[in-house]
Amino acid sequence: MKEIIEKIRPNLDKSIEHFKEELNQLRTGRASTALVENLLVDYYGAKSPLKQVASLSTPEPRMITISPWDKDNLVSIEKAIRESQLNLQPNNDGQVIRINIPQLTEERRRDLIKVLNQKAEEAKIVVRKVREDAWEEIQKLEKSGKISEDDKFSSKENLQEVINEYNGKIQAIRDVKEKDVMTI
Repeated sequence: MKEIIEKIRPNLDKSIEHFKEELNQLRTGRASTALVENLLVDYYGAKSPLKQVASLSTPEPRMITISPWDKDNLVSIEKAIRESQLNLQPNNDGQVIRINIPQLTEERRRDLIKVLNQKAEEAKIVVRKVREDAWEEIQKLEKSGKISEDDKFSSKENLQEVINEYNGKIQAIRDVKEKDVMTI
């Protein structure tokens, strides 16, 4: 039974990583290159992540600068930023694009917390789905006679301990991000 539980850990780890990536795209009051690095930019006819076509940096706490490898792509990068749902206003000076990150209002912070809670719940749903799949596999083993009923229930307890561990990780990540969002 331990092999079933160990087999689900990579899936649980992937759900945690996906959750972290989702949270990196949530805008806080501070500038972070993670906010824009995965925006898809039209790069010579192909959609490419911004981090693959430009250098990203945060020279100031409330500013992101984007220096494309090829200056001809400034317009397509600016367009991708404007069309994203990030509500950012890029400033193109012909060499680099600067994005000033405005101070968040209290109302916007509350909205971000709602989105944060939604993303955390989505991550927990993925964890529950993994648990259900593992539990079905354990029940099949018991029905086929490969394990005893006692083994089935002890495996269920072990499985729940692992699930609780991952739900705790999700909650801890969520709490850190909430503190980050609410910090003025």
